[in-house]
Parts: sequence; C-alpha cells; structure tokens
Amino acid sequence: MKVNLKLLAQSLGLSQTTVSRALSGYSDVSPATRQRVREAAQALGYQPDPTARRLATGRAEAVGLVEPLGTGTLGDPRFVDILGGLADGLAQAHMELLIAATRRHTELDVYRRLTSARSVDALVVADARPQDERIRFLQERGFPFVACGRSPDAAPHAWFDVDHEAGARIATERLLELGHRRIALIRACDSSRVAALHLEGHLDALRAAGLVPDPALQLESSADAAGGRETVRRLLAASQPPTALLVDNAPAAAGALRELVDRGWQPGQGPSLIVCDDVSEALALPYPVTAVVPPGAAESGAILARLVLELLAGLPAQRLQHLAQPVLVPGATDAPLRQPATAESC
Repeated sequence: MKVNLKLLAQSLGLSQTTVSRALSGYSDVSPATRQRVREAAQALGYQPDPTARRLATGRAEAVGLVEPLGTGTLGDPRFVDILGGLADGLAQAHMELLIAATRRHTELDVYRRLTSARSVDALVVADARPQDERIRFLQERGFPFVACGRSPDAAPHAWFDVDHEAGARIATERLLELGHRRIALIRACDSSRVAALHLEGHLDALRAAGLVPDPALQLESSADAAGGRETVRRLLAASQPPTALLVDNAPAAAGALRELVDRGWQPGQGPSLIVCDDVSEALALPYPVTAVVPPGAAESGAILARLVLELLAGLPAQRLQHLAQPVLVPGATDAPLRQPATAESC
C-alpha cells in the first residue's frame, strides 16, 4: 500500500502539518523531530506527490540559480561541487535546484522572468558584486534570495561568503613568521571583491608587523597559468626580488610554481610560495602546495541550502549571514628564509 502524508503522520503520532513542515526542513520544527520524520518516511517508503505539494503550498518547490555563460565557473570543479551540495541540501526538503544559463548582457532579464512567473521560490545569486543590480532588483521586488558572496553596497540581505581577507592575512603572517619581509602578492586582475579583500588582508598583516608595503610587490595577473608565469618572471628580474610569493588564485599559482621549477627551484630553496585558494589535484603540481583554503565545496553548498530553507521558513534575512573561515594547509612550497632580508620595508 502506498504511504501518503496522512498515514505517515498517523504512524508518528504527529499532525500532517508538522510532518509536512519537518520534511520541508522548516526551522520551527525541532531537529530531532525532523530527523525522526525523515527516518520514518524512508523506512515506510513515503514519496511526496510533487503536484499535490505545489497545489497545497502554492509554491514551485524549486530554487533557481542564474549562471552567465563564458565566466568559466561551469567548468570549475569547486563550483560544480558547491552546486552538488546545494542540490543535495534542497533535495532533503523535497525541493529542486534549477540552473538557468544565460549571457551576461541578458542576465537580469532571466531574473525578471523567473520572479514574474514564480518559477522558483527563491534564488541563489552567484558571485555577488559591488553595486549588484541583481540584488537591488530582487530587494525592490521583495523576492527571497541568498547571495553567494557579499555586496557591501546593498541593503542587509542573506548571504554566504568566505573570509578572504582573513585568508590573505593568515598566509602573509605565516611568511612573516618564517622570516620573509619582501613578500610579493600576485592577485587576479578582474576587479573582483575577492581580489580586493586579499589585498586588504595582505596589507593589514604587513602593517601589523611594522612594515611599509612596497607597491612594486603588489602585482595583478590574469587568473591563468600564463599570467602566473609572466608575473614571476617580472618579479625575479627586479633588482630586489621577493623572497616569498603569495598568489590569490590556483590557476596563476600553477603557472608561478612551474616557472620556479623550470628555473631549478626545489622546496626550501628559492622563493617560498603560498596560495590563497583551493589547489585542485587536477592542476598536477609537482609539489604539494602550502595553501589557505576555503571550506569544502560540498559543505559550502549545504550551508547555502540551509540558508535558503531558513529564509523560506520566515527567518529574517539579516540573521542569515554566514562567514566561513579558511584554514591553512601546510605543504612543501614555503620554508624559513635562508638569509636575512636586506630591505627595511616590504
């Protein structure tokens, strides 16, 4: 016999409303009750009727994410894993993740269509930007959303982000503790909020150590291997080359390390290198890289899903802001300075 919501509720001694809200992940149902209901539903083979749910709730039972083509994120393994964690988290509440691909110049049009047709119950805004027109549009329309990243110019809203400023500070402090004073920062030249935060964290750490930052050691590079290689060549050709390199993205770091290796670099000999990014095994780097990495991608996606569900459950957006902390993962690419630095400033 097919188990419906009424039978499931009777077997648990709960109301149908409580069981329905527990299955949907609403925060007004205790975690213990939610777990109990889900275990019973699985044991009894309960499967909700999606059409009946939509008619009963007036909701689409879906969350949308608009992804502009050509940004490279769809080919980024970390982004794909974040989507997987997000989809899995939503699936536990019997909701779907819908991804709408578009061109950058038509992105806002897709937001208008999705919100006007109520095709989704909420949206995840990927890669939030300063003065983000997508966030401004959704706030003006009063449509639920969670931003992936912070838009400092927007009114208070729900968001998930990584503390990139802290990540660069951690990396710089490690190099300072190893005796380095001429530390070069290679950051992506994409005018992104992330690159700006990396710069702020790096400079804060230098100033806290009593050093005067040298603008000649703060270089922008294309976020690819070629850019990393070229920037390292420029730095090492200087009259006072850096003794350590801090790279804020994995693709440029791969090029930077390969340039060093091609010059005969080995761990503990030559410039130290730390990356502020998730260094994927797919980069096939010749040595394990010391890196300051964000939380796991699937975990980040699961947090996004929780924020979306809590927002739909009625929690205030201002309370749904999660700043994840990066962690240092030691590798073989950084080492104590072999000779004292001669420069007075960094």
